[in-house]
Amino acid sequence: MSNTFTSITNHQVRLAKRPEGTPKRDDWSFTTESAGQPADGGVLVQTLSLSLDPAMRGWMNEGKSYIPPVELGAVMRAGGIGRVVFSRNAAFAVGDVVYGTLGVQEYCLVAQEEIKRSGLTKIDLRAGTVGQWLNVLGMPGMTAYFGLMDVGLPQAGETLVVSGAAGAVGQTVGQLAKIKGCRVVGIAGGAAKCDWVVKELGFDACIDYKAGPAAVREGLKEHCPKGVDIYFDNVGGDILDAVLARLARGARIIICGAISQYNNTTPVQGPKNYLSLLVNRARMQGIVVFDYADRYHLAAAEMAGYLKDGRMKSREDVVEGGVAAFPEALLKLFTGENFGKLVLKVAD
Repeated sequence: MSNTFTSITNHQVRLAKRPEGTPKRDDWSFTTESAGQPADGGVLVQTLSLSLDPAMRGWMNEGKSYIPPVELGAVMRAGGIGRVVFSRNAAFAVGDVVYGTLGVQEYCLVAQEEIKRSGLTKIDLRAGTVGQWLNVLGMPGMTAYFGLMDVGLPQAGETLVVSGAAGAVGQTVGQLAKIKGCRVVGIAGGAAKCDWVVKELGFDACIDYKAGPAAVREGLKEHCPKGVDIYFDNVGGDILDAVLARLARGARIIICGAISQYNNTTPVQGPKNYLSLLVNRARMQGIVVFDYADRYHLAAAEMAGYLKDGRMKSREDVVEGGVAAFPEALLKLFTGENFGKLVLKVAD
């Protein structure tokens, strides 16, 4: 058996240098090595699909954050879905489909002491497809769920605004808020995305931020005449400022991300209209999904129910080409080219 597994070739993408601005292909190195085989308690997982997320850009930078940066020379961190191909751990059988931090590589060797840290968990494909387990049932869905429910505290009849509305987190935030009885206004880039979130996902309105410099300000005035009760922010920058100017009294703002700022070579631009928090007795709070890990199973079960009964839909933008396609695929997040949750397919 050892010969079988040591002969499996594993292609990997490693961080070669810290990107300045938008990551370029030469910020990565491409390596090939044996997949290896697990010691007692470990497993070998074949990667099927990887989740590509805006947070990855932050993980490439040096400096203190909510998670240590990816080390230079290390396999790029990424969550993914895989299949167990060799197990020396009683909790995992060959053929089990799992979610975990697999990295941008074709095979992931997970030692016993790394299983918990990598979040390796068996998943049930009867509850959702591989794409859905990387989207509404995976990290983006968990981020949406706990950000909205624990920080946003939605009440029926309130108005929620979400930026990046057609993206992985945004699509789930809006649909969940509708299920909880809120009026939902999305902000997205382009008419096609705006039409989709309104006609397919059931948002009440969507503002196309690409429609002109005053589009967001005017759209908020039109669609949120009584102000914004909850704002789920995925983009930061000018859009955050525009929403701050329209807050209702007691508003809650969830800071999930700031994709408009991630590739800046100048310091991140903070909110200019922050005094609106004072005037409206509002609060702004950050959300890091890992803080809720012990409750993921509860949120996944609830949202699997919504998928099953049709109250929730998901859309994935699947890029073919395996790990070699990773550098270019990742950039789709920062141009807004992706439509739905961005997934890199590695194997069938």
